[in-house]
Amino acid sequence: MKEKLHALILGAMCFLLTILICIQVKTVSKNGTTVSANQEESELKSQVLKMKEKYENQYTELEKLEKELEKTRKNITSHNEELKSLEEQINVDNKILGMTDVKGKGVVITVQDGTANATTLNASDLIVHDLNVLSIVNELKNAGAEAISINGKRVVNTTAISCDGNVIVVNGEKISSPIEISAIGLPEQLSTLNRAGGTLERFSDLGKKVGLTKNQKIEIPRYTGVFNFKYAKTIK
Repeated sequence: MKEKLHALILGAMCFLLTILICIQVKTVSKNGTTVSANQEESELKSQVLKMKEKYENQYTELEKLEKELEKTRKNITSHNEELKSLEEQINVDNKILGMTDVKGKGVVITVQDGTANATTLNASDLIVHDLNVLSIVNELKNAGAEAISINGKRVVNTTAISCDGNVIVVNGEKISSPIEISAIGLPEQLSTLNRAGGTLERFSDLGKKVGLTKNQKIEIPRYTGVFNFKYAKTIK
């Protein structure tokens, strides 16, 4: 009888020990997974910071070389009227392409997501979408804007304004509400977007927060991306 009792006790202890070992293994495995995930996240952050530092260093070096090139071009063209004329044409072309920082008078338009309330019928109407930004940019171009930026991103001929989840993408970079669109041109002409029944009023009626101010000193940065032409070929 005692032997059976000892066997039952021993069996129970073995069963309990097995359960404890399983719990311990799962705990160690879970902790190991957490440590591994944290380590991967840390390594990813480190790589991003290194890439950012590398980009900033290369951009600084590029700016330095461009200044040296500009200085050399001025020295070469200063005593040659033909070359001076070509230099002026290059400067004009760079302005058109958006490759130079520019300043001047114009307007600043702000568009921001609205806040839901009891009268809101469609929550999507409150959100600033990529098509909303695109419509504003197109109207500014039609109104004679000579340079446009969206949250500091220069708008050029190849600029794509698209949607990625809940954020808007401009020139491959994500931006979020509030959206600030700066445009250089004749303020009185550009401000027609704020007319009765116009684009900004429609956005406001839907619940978005909008605003337009005239500004005599607007600065718009140059485009820092790269122009890639995959399909257009030069006719020789």
